[in-house]
This record gives sequence, C-alpha cells and structure tokens, in this order.
Amino acid sequence: MSYLFRVTSLILILGTMQGAFLYRRAQNPEVNMNISQIISYWGYPDEMYDIVTEDGYILGLYRIPYGKTNSGSSGNIQFRTTCLWIQELHSRGFQLCFFFCSFDEMAKYDLPASIDFIVKHTGQEEIFYVGHSQGTTIAFITFSTIPQIAERIKIFFALAPVFSIKYSKSPLIKLAYKWRSVLKAFFGNKDFLPNTSFKRFVGSKLCPLKIIGKICRDILFMIYGYDQENLNMSRVDVYLSHNPAGTSVQNMLHWSQVFHSSHLRAFDWGSPALNLVHFNQSTSPYYDVRNMNVSTATWNGGNDLLADPQDVKNLLSEITNPIYHKTISCYNHIDFLFGLDVYQQVYHEIIDIIQDKKKEQAQL
Repeated sequence: MSYLFRVTSLILILGTMQGAFLYRRAQNPEVNMNISQIISYWGYPDEMYDIVTEDGYILGLYRIPYGKTNSGSSGNIQFRTTCLWIQELHSRGFQLCFFFCSFDEMAKYDLPASIDFIVKHTGQEEIFYVGHSQGTTIAFITFSTIPQIAERIKIFFALAPVFSIKYSKSPLIKLAYKWRSVLKAFFGNKDFLPNTSFKRFVGSKLCPLKIIGKICRDILFMIYGYDQENLNMSRVDVYLSHNPAGTSVQNMLHWSQVFHSSHLRAFDWGSPALNLVHFNQSTSPYYDVRNMNVSTATWNGGNDLLADPQDVKNLLSEITNPIYHKTISCYNHIDFLFGLDVYQQVYHEIIDIIQDKKKEQAQL
C-alpha cells in the first residue's frame, strides 16, 4: 500500500518535469473518448439508448448491431453470432441515487431494466450475457434473485468472476477495508475514482513518457495482478485513463463489508432499524448463488488479485449448472479485457459456445 502511495506521488512530481524526458509515445486518441466515441473510432456502427429503471433512473445502453465489414449478415468474426449490447454499469452518473447505491441496486434495477429493454427491442426471448468482474457479481445476484430475468439468459459467460472476496489481495479492496471509516468521512456521499481530468492527464501526458509508462504499468499490475508479457505497452495510456472505472463511495464501502467473508451479502446500512427499512429484517441478507438456474461458463486467471483463484474455486462449487470452466494460469484481472492473446484464450471460445448453442436450438 505504501509503495502504491509512493509511485503515485512520484507521478505527480514528475508531471512538472515532463519536458525533461525526450522520448514520448504518441497519445492514443481514445484516452479522452467515451464508450460511444471509442466504438465509432474503431469503425463500428454505434447506437445509444437511454433506458429508465424501475426506481426512476436513466442508464446508458450501447448497441453494436453488426461488424464493420458487413451490415447484419455473417462474415465478420467479431460479431458473426449476434449484435452486441454494452451496459455501462456505473452510468447512473451524478444522479442522486448514484451516491447512495452499490451493486445491490445495479443487480435489482439496472441489469433487469437493460435485459427487459434488449428483449423487447430485438424480439428475442433469450439472450447471451457476458460479464467481467463486477459485471459478473451483478449477474449472479440478479439471476439468483429474479427468476423471470434468469429465464431470459441462454448462457451466462463469466470472466474473472467475483462473488466473494475473502482471499482477494488487491490493494483497492484492502484500502477500502482498512480505511472504510476514513473513506466515508473524506469522500462522503460522492464518487470514488471518477473519470476526472486528473486521470486523463496521467493517461495522456505522463503514461506516454517512456520512464513513466513503466510506472503506469506497475500501477495496473498492483491493482489487478501481474502479467507483463500480455500487456500492450503502447496502450497503457488508454487503460489507465479509463481504469479503474469510477464508482460510488457506497459501492466501495459495500465491498469493504464483504472482504474476508466467504459469502456475499446486501449492503449493511449500519443499524438494525435501517436494515429493517430496507430488508424487513435487522441484518442484511446473504445472496445464494445456488438459487441461480442458468447455464454458466467461467474463465479465471491464476494471477488475478481481485478474483482470487481460491475465491473462484469456492464459487464454482456452488454454481448449479456449469457448462464450461477454464483457468488461465498467467492471466490477471484485466487480461480478460486487454490481454494480447485474449481472443484466442477466451473470446474465440465464447463465440464457439454460442454457435454450438444456436445449432442445437436450430435442430429442435
């Protein structure tokens, strides 16, 4: 933790000295882009929808209807199976609920609203769901507590799945756990690690410097796990500008509550009286993944500091309908997003499983 503080301080100091470094990589334009802009920049068609949740909040939902070399027909390997929908899980933005919400509300309201919208918009009765990290946490909760939503999922693909974090070694989780009272007092009901101009400055101005770029890389490794050979160093400015993604302080406090626990539970509001208001019981309830009846394929990394292999092992023993699992020994938490070989190791397998499922359904 002290090392993380020191290297962050060093970045700030060196920020005033950046002219002294002669070598600078060209800045990647996606550093300052949002999701929609990144999709368009890479030549894919982009559609954006605003959807309203049951509790009255507006979420952003993005759709890539087909690949960039075709207009809906098969042929592009990346989107040959179906159109792609992207849910921005922290897109409640600066609406009031954002500051008082955690992954409880994302699972109870956001994901169900997104799935309902997609089903109605496409006319498809069932969809495939791919989640990473907290995106899997939310899905585990939704699919185990809302059966009518679970029925709409053909297959749940869980990358770096997170349900319990008893063995997590990530400094972010340890920071939230050890400093939870300070976190609440200092940040209050605000956002944590927002996508501010400072993050963009670090990503766009400092990380492209050859010397600082290695420090930026090390920050990612300290948070997510080590895998130097699988990281594209020319893209570190983009990765650090957008990761870790911002969230609410309450969401971080929620994770701190379940640290060192073998079970995931709803947010504890701090007193029996408040818990009674929210849950009709004096303690926050546990989530039970064994109640989820969804075909589930999982991938995890041996070097993952957030989704620790032991936590994943415990989770796998409770998934009632597993159809596939793969451990990639060298992978860290973000290799599932940015790894140089992630298509061969993960995405190609997802596409194959989807194609096999479609063939199976076509024969019925």
